[in-house]
This record gives sequence, structure tokens and C-alpha cells, in this order.
Amino acid sequence: MSNKELLENIKRLSNQEMRNISYENLVEIMSQLKTNEIIELSNIIGYPVFTRLCMGVLKHKFVLLQDGAAAIIVNEKGQILLQSRSDNDKWGLPGGCQELGERFEDTIIREVKEETNLDITEDNLELIAVVSGDSRRNEYPNGDVVINNTILYSVKNYSGTLKWNDESKTMEFFDLDNLPINQNDSDLIEIYKKTLNQKSL
Repeated sequence: MSNKELLENIKRLSNQEMRNISYENLVEIMSQLKTNEIIELSNIIGYPVFTRLCMGVLKHKFVLLQDGAAAIIVNEKGQILLQSRSDNDKWGLPGGCQELGERFEDTIIREVKEETNLDITEDNLELIAVVSGDSRRNEYPNGDVVINNTILYSVKNYSGTLKWNDESKTMEFFDLDNLPINQNDSDLIEIYKKTLNQKSL
């Protein structure tokens, strides 16, 4: 089997099947790939999952530093879009991790499309802040602990019909003064609120 065929076969796996690739199998796969093909493999599987697979038995013990982006998507009423996440039952912003070789602008455009089905362009992005530190720590039910460095954007112009994938239970627009209590990204939303207050001065 050629390397191209191997990568095509991995693309056809479900997300769960990719997560279940054994360390030994991954070593065997990667030993025959060139650097560009390893980057492609990482982007197929998703960088955080790929990184953990490379750690073998330590994959759920290692605290992972992740770079990513999140979007405050604002409708015509000034409400913001939140997703009820499937993994932790909290309300969070659309967004996700940067893939190898990807610009942050491309990350948020891709993640918004994957998670909400909405289309945005680079011209639609307003940089709000670069957010890092302990407020960006997340723990997941499977034991994974990550600390995120997050590029926060605001988006007011978008197109498409809102539709969510299996990462979300539902999505809703909320008034800033009537947000759900169990938030995943309260630090990012507070930064956005401060930015709005500063603009109104």
C-alpha cells in the first residue's frame, strides 16, 4: 500500500476509530511517512488527538498546551452565539485548535464552518484579544487536561444557515446580560464585554 492510500484509509475512519489507533500502530504508520505526510496525518486526525496518540500510555496524563481561536458571533440584536457542548454540558464559544501549518485566521474560519455551518471570511474577523494563562485551563471527562492560548475574534457579518455537528447539543443566541450560568468560556466573554465598554466611553 502506498503512503497516499494509507492516508486515504485513515481519512475514512470515524473520529472514534482515529482516537483508538494504538501507539504501536501509529509508530508503524509514521515510520514510513515523510515529514509532509506526517503533517497531513496530524491534520487528518486533529493535532491535539494526534499529539496524545504519540504519547502512548501517558496520553491522558500529559498536560497539553494548545493554540487555538474562538469567535464571538454577534447577530443583529447584539446577542452572541453559544454552543451547548456535548463533552462537558457547558455553554461555550465556537472555536478550536490550530492545525499544523495553519494561520489563526484560517483556524477560526474552519472551526466556525465545522461547528456552526456559518460562513465567514477573513475580512469579517475583528481581533479582540490574545488570551492565555490559567483561566484557559480545561479538563475533559476522559482525563485530558489542556491549557489553551486563544486568539479571540468578534464576527458580525456571516452567512449560511445555523446547523451544528456532534460537538454540540444545541446552539442559541443570548443577550449579554442573560447568559447561561454553566459557561465554558466565561473569561473570553468578559474580555469581549470590557472591549464593548471601552468602545462606548
